[in-house]
Amino acid sequence: MAANLSTSSNYLVAPDTGAEGLTRRVTGRDQEGRAVEMQVVEERPLTIYLNRTEIVTAMTIGDHPELLAMGFLANQGMLRPGEMTGVDHDAELGVVVVRTAGETDYEAKLGRKVRTSGCAVGTVFGDMMEGLEGLTLPATRVKVADLYALAKEINTTPSLYLEAGAIHGTVLCEGPQPLVYMEDVGRHNAVDKVAGWMLREGANPDSKTLYTTGRLTSEMVIKCALMGIPALVSRSGFTAWGVEIARQVGLTLIGRMRGERFVCLSGEERLEWPK
Repeated sequence: MAANLSTSSNYLVAPDTGAEGLTRRVTGRDQEGRAVEMQVVEERPLTIYLNRTEIVTAMTIGDHPELLAMGFLANQGMLRPGEMTGVDHDAELGVVVVRTAGETDYEAKLGRKVRTSGCAVGTVFGDMMEGLEGLTLPATRVKVADLYALAKEINTTPSLYLEAGAIHGTVLCEGPQPLVYMEDVGRHNAVDKVAGWMLREGANPDSKTLYTTGRLTSEMVIKCALMGIPALVSRSGFTAWGVEIARQVGLTLIGRMRGERFVCLSGEERLEWPK
């Protein structure tokens, strides 16, 4: 491992760049006709069932399938804390079945499915604003020094992005410490894996920050807000509706985070600047 890379030993969950089946070596030619060999990310379908009903098929890298399914259903309002009684993954069939004791409200959700601007599983069911009415996130302070520390640690953590590219990352953080680092071909998948981990572990979101490599669009802001996380940070930029929703629910929204440079378009009053 290069000397300038983080060991990622302090993570609760970190990218496993050596896991079998996540990348494949492919040969080709460069712009000068020379033979080249590189790692490319694998993607495969994963079909998510809620009880006996097929909900969606996601294109994913294939790691943490149970967390992806749990988080996807939770972020769509189809699965609430305490409802799940079990989750089964069949790797050969590419299927995850999430089980609950009784019926949920997914039938109505499926009847009002909307395709959004996200890549991969960029699907939001029903009214995109459902669940936000009356929601106010905790006014958690965000230390600017912690943002700088997070950016440095995350950007030097060994990852599939650094090894092969063509992938998004999402990291659950607390203060200056990144905790859970998930990657996938779609930014929504990576967020859903974090949501699934939080659901499984019963994690308290009030003091957390969500760091993502993806754009800060409306659906990304909605997912973060519904997860109860009061701060969302990205290396990428914003959409106007994303900013509007963040201001509505009291989400600290920070984009264009590169090194010690960023722009905060919502919640700037909650930033704590170095003295």
